[in-house]
Amino acid sequence: MSKDVTTVSEEGYSATNEIRDFETTIDANGEDAPDTLEALLAAYGSCYVPALRVGGQQRGEEDLGKIEIESTGELNDDDKLESVHFDIRVEADVDDETGEEIIERAFELCKVHDALKESLHAETTFEGDAF
Repeated sequence: MSKDVTTVSEEGYSATNEIRDFETTIDANGEDAPDTLEALLAAYGSCYVPALRVGGQQRGEEDLGKIEIESTGELNDDDKLESVHFDIRVEADVDDETGEEIIERAFELCKVHDALKESLHAETTFEGDAF
């Protein structure tokens, strides 16, 4: 099995991506759409949400409720991504130990996490009963 995306740029630094019946735009300059690194952070966070939910279920937390992840990507002097940090807040009242177990399991499940070089694996904070 494979995943297929067609990326087209008619001019400049903006590109349209055709993904099945969906279309997204990414603008390397960040002027007309999210830039490439913002798109990567969005994909990482979006992948991590279901991984948190499954990790929670596997660690005895059947429903984490609302999940909010603030993703921060620090850039180096070349404007390349140097590190990623997730501030994770969940609605469920989860103690710190269980939260850490859920985080670790979610990293094992997250496919975007697997695709990143180790230096870009997200550092995390976790807050239960946040809403």
